[in-house]
Amino acid sequence: MVDPADVAAVEAQLGRSPRGMRGVAHRCPCGRPDVVETSPRLADGSPFPTLYYLTCPKAASAIGTLEASGLMRRMQDRLAADPEPAEAYRAAHEDYVARRDAAAKEDGLEPLPPGTQSAGGMPDRVKCLHALVAHELAVPGVNPFGREALDLLPEWWLNPCLAEDS
Repeated sequence: MVDPADVAAVEAQLGRSPRGMRGVAHRCPCGRPDVVETSPRLADGSPFPTLYYLTCPKAASAIGTLEASGLMRRMQDRLAADPEPAEAYRAAHEDYVARRDAAAKEDGLEPLPPGTQSAGGMPDRVKCLHALVAHELAVPGVNPFGREALDLLPEWWLNPCLAEDS
């Protein structure tokens, strides 16, 4: 059962009700959810491949600045040129899919079909730092590009994360 206070906090962060929320996967130092775990299938049965969803608007904004800086392109270039980050990134993808399949099983749902995307472009592209950071926050030490982006972020939680905190 998801805590109603967490659902309310995520609703305030997103400006809408969260879809398929299974629980909080990570909390920022202020104690609020910043990453939620979602069901691999929505209530109507449609696939929802994003297992870890970043909800904190302050973190999302900071990550958007990193994306605009060209960081994803530089990561993509390294992914293509260096087998070490490529191998670690593929392992992150495999971790993501395994966790998503386990969540489906726990919920009594059919897992998503093999070959369904994981998140953030894994394993071959760097497409969305928000998803990669969410994965790294939820499962520390697993996503190399999520960790790299996270290390470049300012301390977004130092300012109130919701209007009611202002």
